[in-house]
Amino acid sequence: MKTGLAASAILICVCLPAAHAAQGTPPSATDGSYPSKPIRLIVPQAPGGSNDIMARYIGGQLAERLGRQVVVDNRPGAEGTIGTEIVARAQPDGYTLLMASTAFTMNPAVIRKLPYDPVKDFDWAAMLGRGPVVITVGPSLPVNSIKELVALGKSKPNYITMASAGGFMHFVSAMFRTQAGMEATIALYKGGAPALTDVIGGHAHMAVATIVTASPYIRGGKLKPLATGGAKRVSVMPDLPTVAEAGLPGYEASIWWGWATAAGTPAAVVNKLNTEVAAILKLPETAKRFATDAAEVEIRTPAEIRQMIKTDLVKWGKVAKDAGMPVR
Repeated sequence: MKTGLAASAILICVCLPAAHAAQGTPPSATDGSYPSKPIRLIVPQAPGGSNDIMARYIGGQLAERLGRQVVVDNRPGAEGTIGTEIVARAQPDGYTLLMASTAFTMNPAVIRKLPYDPVKDFDWAAMLGRGPVVITVGPSLPVNSIKELVALGKSKPNYITMASAGGFMHFVSAMFRTQAGMEATIALYKGGAPALTDVIGGHAHMAVATIVTASPYIRGGKLKPLATGGAKRVSVMPDLPTVAEAGLPGYEASIWWGWATAAGTPAAVVNKLNTEVAAILKLPETAKRFATDAAEVEIRTPAEIRQMIKTDLVKWGKVAKDAGMPVR
């Protein structure tokens, strides 16, 4: 039986009985009636990845609290920019939300002409949490530690293929490759789950993935974890060293998750979403589920999230420049 956030990935949507569906024209979002119809939660990655898992779990909890459907709509492709643009162009009424993550602040560093402005086109409704990455390899790759992986990569330049979903996975993979001093090819997929599937199948050799995405495969013996990317070991894998402990000091990478809506959404709607999500995050059951996959709850106000976005844009811009990542 699956436990933790990953168990939520089997859902197709999170909803309540049809009796809750809105009837007729919805009232104004500023009159206290929000939500009066289903909420659409855009996940700009394929099903099965950490964004999708997080969206379905928190979305399900929110549907219960609000008495309205929260429909998860996966729109993968173009490193997350397709789904993100849908939200940027949506009506600013709080009925179309974006399941964002660290990749949101990474893409501007490597994509010259985004179809949206990451600062001006969004309002931030809620922060959900964050969690470290895990360095994984396929079961057939003859390495059992970071040192052995790096040694193999250095002995065979461009032999190792790193599976990536672009965005976040691409950045943390490039960081690992640079700090390890090895030459490796980064192959792009439409989501974390498809990327890991190819590692499991032997079509790629390794992946730097979120623990939320990788943990079901690790528990099932389909992936070999070598180290985690946090500043400290994680409770769910206490015997697994951090990347720094395993021989690459200074390597640290984690992913955050949050919800955004189109810029101009009424403050009353943004604040309601923020309050409701914060209440969900404060539940002991939520913290327990997050901890199962080494994630931690993180609550922030809309203003705090906006400032974090600006800080991250600068941070990852520098990482891309230092790593020599091409701008396309």
